[in-house]
Amino acid sequence: MNTTTPSTPFVSRTVERVVRGQAASDGDGVKLTRVLTQPLQKRLDPFLMLDAFGSDSASDYVGGFPDHPHRGFETVTIMLEGRMRHRDSVGNVGLLEPGSVQWMTAGRGIIHSEMPEQEEGRMAGFQLWVNLAAADKMTAPAYRDIAPDSVPSYSDGTGVHVRVIAGASHGHAGAVTRPTTEPIVLDLTLPPGSAFDAELPAGHNAFAYVFGTTPVAIGGAAAATVEPDRMAILANDSGSDGVRFAVDAGAAAPARVLLVAGRPLGEPIAQYGPFVMNTTAELQRAVEDFRRGALAT
Repeated sequence: MNTTTPSTPFVSRTVERVVRGQAASDGDGVKLTRVLTQPLQKRLDPFLMLDAFGSDSASDYVGGFPDHPHRGFETVTIMLEGRMRHRDSVGNVGLLEPGSVQWMTAGRGIIHSEMPEQEEGRMAGFQLWVNLAAADKMTAPAYRDIAPDSVPSYSDGTGVHVRVIAGASHGHAGAVTRPTTEPIVLDLTLPPGSAFDAELPAGHNAFAYVFGTTPVAIGGAAAATVEPDRMAILANDSGSDGVRFAVDAGAAAPARVLLVAGRPLGEPIAQYGPFVMNTTAELQRAVEDFRRGALAT
């Protein structure tokens, strides 16, 4: 249910800061926008990175992401448009298609590729990196493909559509539940004139990325208007229930928002490219394991 009674008004978090992503490339020249960068990792713990990608030009994505390693964290790939094929050193093969989600736990090590299965048309989506606790960094790698119709979703009375990728929303359990970091990942579509209150645990760090073409007002009485292709870092306001989103009734199109929240680990972060550990010595071991072919064994 997406309403609150007058006796218990919903208290929204405020927008602490709005961030514009940085143009970047990864893999074999895939063009993308790096939204959550390393300087924000401590503030948005347990999240390490958010990349947004979207292009109608095959030259921006056709090189894909050939074989590359990971250790010490999880990757979440959310496809909006296009098709990519996943293969990894554990023997998994999967297809990322519009509306699908891939949740991969690198753990002690995995080598994988994500290659386009198209040479024209639009390719768009997100990749989110979620840190693992020190005690879990060397766990066995795991992989899960979630088909579009397996992502739980619901619509409220104002027409807001919610895809619950991880965690829960208004009593609807998501496709993924993870211990320790307890992530919440919601894909929201808000029609003109609508509003939506998303519940968030008080201790979670959270951010919202607005995409598409329509701005979104984020917050309560002092809401901030966040333009598309911007990330709003949500303040950890004492006594808040979550965050409120609203779209102007005169908007020409529905608004799209990716809402992400998680419980911070509060542990040291040591990163070298695709390896995220807690100490420099652990990073050196990861690099050495990769060089001698032992990362994914």
